[in-house]
Amino acid sequence: MASAVFQAPLDTAPAGTRNAIGNVAAGTGTGTGTGTGTGVGAGAGAGAGAAKPSAPTPPRRDRAGIPQQFWMAVLPPLCGLGLLLVLWSLVSAGTGRSIPGPRETWAQALEVFAHPFYRNGPNDQGLGWNVLMSLQRVAIGFGMAALVGIPAGFVIGRMPFLARMFNPLISLLRPVSPLAWLPLGLLVFKGANAAAIWTIFICSIWPMVINTAVGVQRVPQDYMNVARVLNLSEWQIATRILLPAVLPYMLTGVRLAVGTAWLVIVAAEMLTGGVGIGFWVWDEWNNLNVKNIIIAIFVIGIVGLVLEYALIRLASAFTFEEVRA
Repeated sequence: MASAVFQAPLDTAPAGTRNAIGNVAAGTGTGTGTGTGTGVGAGAGAGAGAAKPSAPTPPRRDRAGIPQQFWMAVLPPLCGLGLLLVLWSLVSAGTGRSIPGPRETWAQALEVFAHPFYRNGPNDQGLGWNVLMSLQRVAIGFGMAALVGIPAGFVIGRMPFLARMFNPLISLLRPVSPLAWLPLGLLVFKGANAAAIWTIFICSIWPMVINTAVGVQRVPQDYMNVARVLNLSEWQIATRILLPAVLPYMLTGVRLAVGTAWLVIVAAEMLTGGVGIGFWVWDEWNNLNVKNIIIAIFVIGIVGLVLEYALIRLASAFTFEEVRA
């Protein structure tokens, strides 16, 4: 993503272009006032013909009157879903129904979602409570990573010395698997819930630090020159110049961090236990309930898709048209 720059079409045009536009306008006025009647009429006719807007092209429709754009938006996803169901059915038939097919899984899903918030003890709770607990852990760990990572990215991107100092550390620690941090969390925090939140924190912080720092480094130098001319303080530079320009980069880092956090929490909960969608999957495997495992896979995917879509919409709301293009 590129930094957003506000430009007015005429004001930002080269001087020669503006002069040419002025000369054309002046020449048109002079010709109208001094030319013959035939010249004035021809000029007026040409101007009127040029100013007439062209009629919009109507959208293509099929015989039923449905626009073609509707079919292009609906038909490809339906074909992809149909292909998934066909492949799923073939795999189920090829394994002798050891992997349940779509029909059996759908019937089981109706039973699971009929009572998603039941409680029969601390380790026997509905799917809804498990999803909410996982989202709570993700929210806490991700929020802590945002509070640390975004300001750290601003500082690292603003100061070249700190960028050179932290670049080797980030390059060393970022590729480490998030689950490798889980034993350290268990050792330090002495609790499975805190260790899972620590794992979310450590895996979510890197995308926000890197994207924010890159955004700060790519702010046009003209912006900083204007800040020096106006004698702006560092706080004013950060809030009035850097933040609006870096916001698209920052939101991209947030979107990547949330996706990573939701992936990691499932694996972390499988190892730590308790209540959560990851623990629910592992518990159903211990009970050899493959239908519920498949249901959990779809639930995990849908929740991740909703989080991704929400952050994409948020990023689009704060991204200028020049950046989207």
